[in-house]
Amino acid sequence: MMPRPVSDHIVQAHQLSRVYPLGPSQVVGLDRVDLEIPTGALVVLKGASGSGKSTLLALMAALDAPTHGDLLVAGHDLKQLSETQKTAFRRKVVGMVFQSFNLLPTLSVQENVCLPALLAGAAFDATRDRAAELLDWLGMADRRQHRPAQLSGGEMQRTAIARALINQPQLVLADEPTGNLDSRNGDMVIQLLHDLNRKQACTVIIATHSDQADSLATQFIHLKDGTRIQDRGQR
Repeated sequence: MMPRPVSDHIVQAHQLSRVYPLGPSQVVGLDRVDLEIPTGALVVLKGASGSGKSTLLALMAALDAPTHGDLLVAGHDLKQLSETQKTAFRRKVVGMVFQSFNLLPTLSVQENVCLPALLAGAAFDATRDRAAELLDWLGMADRRQHRPAQLSGGEMQRTAIARALINQPQLVLADEPTGNLDSRNGDMVIQLLHDLNRKQACTVIIATHSDQADSLATQFIHLKDGTRIQDRGQR
């Protein structure tokens, strides 16, 4: 999986479309979207339910494939990757944070965090040390041996953030990361993502209905019915 030379933009999409067949008809998830996201940006992706936010994130993460158009992420032409290459891309280039946390209930916090790195072939000792550093940064050091059922919603999301960061991704994609949290924990999660972007120069894209991240964004992308509409601006 040889990426193209990395440009100043970590994501570049041209006429990006995703159309889903539904019996004799079709559902348009994304319709000819053009965008460029600078490396190191903190992007807030806005739109109502069904606007295409999750579809766009799934395409950027190589969890889905475009129907039409072009998509480059961190120099990788996602349309050209084999399934094996897509798996390697997801493990090494992107980190995902979901609204529903997606933690494995039978694993401890530490095991959940370590799993993506171990699946990618990382050494156990180095992975354990990296997980400990992340959990300490996220205020979860004393919860390492707890199972997800023993955690609060905020603690589960912090665990999910640590898991997303274990392979030191270039791009973090957060899909409604505060959707299942109260306002205090939601603010904490947004601040953690902001710290990640500002202090570690990681590009972060947050898809959200909330305005909690608006004041921190360097770029806004607005979707409506699968189409990109006029941005509120960027700084």
